Amino acid sequence: MAKILLGFIIVLAVVVVGTMAEGCDKDREDMIRECKKYEMFPATPKIDPSPECCAVWQRADIPCLCKRVTMEVEKEWCMEKVVFVAKYCGKPFNPGYKCGSK
Repeated sequence: MAKILLGFIIVLAVVVVGTMAEGCDKDREDMIRECKKYEMFPATPKIDPSPECCAVWQRADIPCLCKRVTMEVEKEWCMEKVVFVAKYCGKPFNPGYKCGSK
């Protein structure tokens, strides 16, 4: 009985961790679809994002998304523009907040 209970707990833990890892996949897809054109290089000009992009920013799990920003992502996405869009959409990063590899 104890082995069955332990096995169930392990399976449950794996499912929970797997679900958490995928937690912001939809936010990522929505961000790419609605905000990509406002957040890509070159750094200028900065264009005011659409209401649809801002809606994504308002509901997205930003800490989860930021954990996925690698150096490879930063080669395409201009973090300076990301900060601009976040501020424009009313959900700015706190001073010193780390989003990405830097």
